[in-house]
Amino acid sequence: MKTFERILVKIAIIQCLFLIITQIFFHKLNAFPELNQISQYEGVTDNNFMELLETFKGK
Repeated sequence: MKTFERILVKIAIIQCLFLIITQIFFHKLNAFPELNQISQYEGVTDNNFMELLETFKGK
């Protein structure tokens, strides 16, 4: 059972490393500029916190 747990921990660590590497590749190195345009189009990257607060204040 301990060997199985070791294997699972190693797989989880490797998966986290690959996730971090791909995130850096996609976002920091601007590998696919289309992804940046899509996220801006969807409004995911906008800072809408002030508009949210203004909405609650009742403009």
